[in-house]
Amino acid sequence: MISNTAQHSEPVVQVRDVWKIFGDRASEALAAIRKDNLSKAEVLEQLEAVVGVREVSFDVHESEIFCIMGLSGSGKSTLVRHINRLIEPTHGEILINGVNVGNLNAKELRLLRADRIGMVFQNMALLPHRTVRDNIAFALELRNVDTYTRSQLADKVIETVSLQGYGDRMPSQLSGGMQQRVGLARALAADPEILLMDEPFSALDPLIRRGLQDEFLELSKVMGKTTLFITHDLDEAIRMGSRIAIMKDGVIVQIGTPEDIVTAPADDYVADFVQGISRLKLVFAHTVMQSPDAFQHSGGSTVDIDQWPEAHPEADLDSLISLAVNKEHPIAIRQDGSLVGVVTKDALLRGIQGED
Repeated sequence: MISNTAQHSEPVVQVRDVWKIFGDRASEALAAIRKDNLSKAEVLEQLEAVVGVREVSFDVHESEIFCIMGLSGSGKSTLVRHINRLIEPTHGEILINGVNVGNLNAKELRLLRADRIGMVFQNMALLPHRTVRDNIAFALELRNVDTYTRSQLADKVIETVSLQGYGDRMPSQLSGGMQQRVGLARALAADPEILLMDEPFSALDPLIRRGLQDEFLELSKVMGKTTLFITHDLDEAIRMGSRIAIMKDGVIVQIGTPEDIVTAPADDYVADFVQGISRLKLVFAHTVMQSPDAFQHSGGSTVDIDQWPEAHPEADLDSLISLAVNKEHPIAIRQDGSLVGVVTKDALLRGIQGED
């Protein structure tokens, strides 16, 4: 989840009414869509234009991992390339800390990409004739950082991504997972404020992929990077994301926390995605708890709630199940010492089944 501090701070990234239409008649297509609400297929048929991104707006806050999830062709990779202006929007604005990226001149744009935004692709595109250290330091070299300093910075990042001892190896001598670590290290070497990660782990074996997800989550806690993370895998989005934006045909269908997405899908498209997702680690006590008022008195006598098992409102269903096993009483939900709710076994079962 986003911290309360982040929620009330000015967003790091602001995307405002962004459209991307490919084709010679893009402007005409945009006008036609707005006038007649044409579908993506109708735009292609009538105007020979392809709608890549349609009317997208969202904010990303400091230190947040914002996942953009969708199937192939949904527009997620096109969208993320607007953030550092690798792709120019047909319409709309992208602001980084309040500065409109579209207004930057060539020099300012190069500085933005070199200093403030790092990007990690599925294909790392490592330079095969350079060592791990030199690959990591390459962006620093382009910025005319001296040899000693960039070597020191590269070694520091090598340690950060757990590649100690591999600085002098060539990319061909590394496994796929290790090469992906080099790609991440290269993006981190310039200490950017924002990371754009476009399906960085999707080509890896499941065990390696999960390990790198865990490592990145730990790194994110320590380094506090604001991250836009692209994936086609809802399980990955749920593991990685503070919030998730689900895309279809260039449109964002729903934005919410993993719990929001699983417990309250916006439409049948999202519901189909979440149908097979386990709720045990995603649904929390505050969602299934009931008011404590009805439980504090029973049959005219006061109930000794102090004898009940206790949990925090952010406790997940999995931990609530552990508390409920072999207990006859409901679970008292307390925050800062105050009773704020009660979770009965019936409510717990309904939460597991998806009947919050």
